[in-house]
Amino acid sequence: MSSKHTWKFFRAGGFDQVKIQSGADICNLDQLDQKLWVALACPTTGLEFDSRTLGLIDTDKDGRIRAPEIIAAGKWACECLKNPDDLLKSSPALPINSINEATPAGREVLASARQILANLGKSESTAITLEDTMDTARIFAQTRFNGDGIVPVEAAEDEGTKAVVNDIIACLGPEMDRSGKPGINQIKLDQFFAEAQAYSDWWKKAEGNVTILPLDGSTSAAAVTFKTVKNKIDDYFTRCRLAAFDPRAVSALNREEKEYLTFAAKDLTTASAEIASFPLAQVAAGKPLALRESLNPAWASTMARFEIEIVKPLLKERSTLTESDWALINAKFAPYDGWAAEKAGGSVEKLGLKRVREILTGKSKEITTALIAKDKALEPEVNAIISVERLVRYHRDLYKLLDNFVSFRDFYGRRDKAIFQAGTLYLDQRSCDLCLRVEDAGRHAAMAGLAGTYLAYCDCVRKATGEKMQIVAAFTGGDSDNLMAGRNGVFYDRNGRDWDATITKIIDNPISIRQAFWAPYKKLIRMVEEQVAKRAATADADVASQMQTTAQAAASGDKPKPGEPPKKIDTGTLAAIGLVLTTLLGALGTVFARILGLPWWQIPLAFIAMILAISLPSMVIASLKLRKRNLGPILDANGWAVNARAKMNVPFGASLTGVAIVPRGSLRDLVDPFAERKKPWAVYIALFVIFVLGIAWYLGGLDRILPASAKSTTALGSNAPAYKPLVPLTDVVVPVPPAK
Repeated sequence: MSSKHTWKFFRAGGFDQVKIQSGADICNLDQLDQKLWVALACPTTGLEFDSRTLGLIDTDKDGRIRAPEIIAAGKWACECLKNPDDLLKSSPALPINSINEATPAGREVLASARQILANLGKSESTAITLEDTMDTARIFAQTRFNGDGIVPVEAAEDEGTKAVVNDIIACLGPEMDRSGKPGINQIKLDQFFAEAQAYSDWWKKAEGNVTILPLDGSTSAAAVTFKTVKNKIDDYFTRCRLAAFDPRAVSALNREEKEYLTFAAKDLTTASAEIASFPLAQVAAGKPLALRESLNPAWASTMARFEIEIVKPLLKERSTLTESDWALINAKFAPYDGWAAEKAGGSVEKLGLKRVREILTGKSKEITTALIAKDKALEPEVNAIISVERLVRYHRDLYKLLDNFVSFRDFYGRRDKAIFQAGTLYLDQRSCDLCLRVEDAGRHAAMAGLAGTYLAYCDCVRKATGEKMQIVAAFTGGDSDNLMAGRNGVFYDRNGRDWDATITKIIDNPISIRQAFWAPYKKLIRMVEEQVAKRAATADADVASQMQTTAQAAASGDKPKPGEPPKKIDTGTLAAIGLVLTTLLGALGTVFARILGLPWWQIPLAFIAMILAISLPSMVIASLKLRKRNLGPILDANGWAVNARAKMNVPFGASLTGVAIVPRGSLRDLVDPFAERKKPWAVYIALFVIFVLGIAWYLGGLDRILPASAKSTTALGSNAPAYKPLVPLTDVVVPVPPAK
């Protein structure tokens, strides 16, 4: 992609990044190949950046900022300003004389800015600030109309219209006005009247129809009672039919006595679920249902209501209900059930039919529609006021966003924190600057693990306010010996507030070359410690078991059983052990003999070579991983679309994590009164081993275990005596004493 504009680039993180250093650069962002942008998208939340500014840039309101939206914001801001270089100042105050009157967008913003200042009594002011534009929200709060097409209750002039608006809000919920007050828009108004008309028409089908409303106005309430008892009465008559079919089933149908034992010991009430599950009354073949006597206590009150609301109006006074009577009641309510299933306009039902028809016959719909249209007519004027706020915010924030989107200049320049850096974590004598907010640590770790960075996820809490959040911190200096889940630290956010931080999850990766150098030795020591601890635990368990056995025997008066005879060590095992020891001693002897046979100045180099042979592989692997550390996966896991391999090499990583260092010029008292007394046994043993090896070498004792190639006299000097083999052991004659 060719570009007529001349760009300047700087190199950081292992790749070239564009340098935004003039208004012309911002105006021509559409000519910069997007393959050269560091990011192509970022979220509007979870960033240390003004969310309102991000919301204005996010024109499609999808919660993400993309490159075309950045380009559009830059073009519009440059069009509104006489000198686009003013954007690089990031000033919170926008001078009135800097707005460009030569463009339509600039003229609109200038006129609105002057109107705002005039409304605030600041006509003589030469600049407008964000505080001034925010004051317009308070101006909106004092006006009935603000151009958003939403009419709050206060906008209505008469009490009748206010009541209708309140009813609509109660039925369908509010729409929030620009002033922050609840109201309704045209969509809600049309929906309410459509629902109200449907509800009224639905009721017209039943009004005056005794088939649908057999009990007239009380049918709805009676239908509720009917549904409550229907299944229970059906159950009773079905049981009576089974009893007529087979008299042997009567006992089981009435529940056996043992079933009462499951709850008889409890404190019982008529609301008990166990009681309610029993039959409505005692079952017998062809037995009618008594309406007052011998009923299940849990259903007595409901059946009394059933008798008053349904049985008496439909069947006149009676004390029992036959199965044919019950079938008649079911038939009476069947048309009502079908009509109720077709209910329409349920959202307005809470107002009642009378109120709904009162609203439908009134003029409230026409009045409210006119109010909404009047409010909507002010939309251009209000949008112009919002455009002033947009320009003031872009004047202050746009350049910083570009330095964290088109390039990562803030992050790699280390002059200021990037917008994705949430603060600083202090833990384990280190400060970590690369800390990001996360919503789900598990989901974030699945992607962030590809960054090749040592990451610690922390839960942060401010107990004073109850606030909580999760962060991920990158450790790029020091070592990981004391980093583990459960460790506590303190996190300082960008506003300087402190949070209690606790590590909950770790992604392990190399932190430094120094750590990799000592890693093999630490692993060896850890393995030895684990084996020693394991054997000590086994021995302790054996001793405890033996003591328990002895104590039990003593308590029972039994004689302790003789212990098993010690197992004899197999001679083959002894031979194998001896072979292993001989091989190890031979190898060590060979190594030391070779080293001690070198000139004195080569001996330290030989020991250094041995150390490097152990540590170098670990250091090489760590170096390769550290060179590949990448910021991209950490940000991508947070919703970014990072367009480059943003490396964090060793020097840059060291700048992201501060390690505790005593300041220069400080006075240190190195005497620790509680330090453990050092026992120089290790030094003594080492000196003794070196002394023995030296004597053995001097006397030629090591030659017995050295291979033939190591027996050359050149290693001892040209004047060394010739090698004389010892007398073979088989040639030695040992006198045998005569037998007595």
